[in-house]
Amino acid sequence: MDSEALARHCVDRGYRLHRDLGPGLLETVYESLLYEGLRRDGLKVSRQQTVPLRHDGIVLENAFRYDLLVEDELLIEVKSTEQHAKVHAKQVITYLRLMDLRVGFLMNFGMNTFKEGCQRLVNNYVRRS
Repeated sequence: MDSEALARHCVDRGYRLHRDLGPGLLETVYESLLYEGLRRDGLKVSRQQTVPLRHDGIVLENAFRYDLLVEDELLIEVKSTEQHAKVHAKQVITYLRLMDLRVGFLMNFGMNTFKEGCQRLVNNYVRRS
């Protein structure tokens, strides 16, 4: 499956989850169901893994923990809040940059519609040697 097909598949899975259950559940419920659904679809998915951060000779082994990583290329950060917070999108962009990934999604299942809560984010950061 190419990157765009993978992205469409993940968005479709998130949409169906939101359509069937609606807003109002805890973030961990949506994350668990999305994880299991994507795995059931035959995709490689890792969940709640820590990522080390290296800066200026310092290594933090457990700098942050992502929600879902699909096929080692697409990051999904799950939220369940009534409003978007700008910091959530910044969080995803930072995770993408630090993990050297290109595309991620912020899926907020707390919004009235999935369309309102799903945001595609792209890492445009270019490392300079």
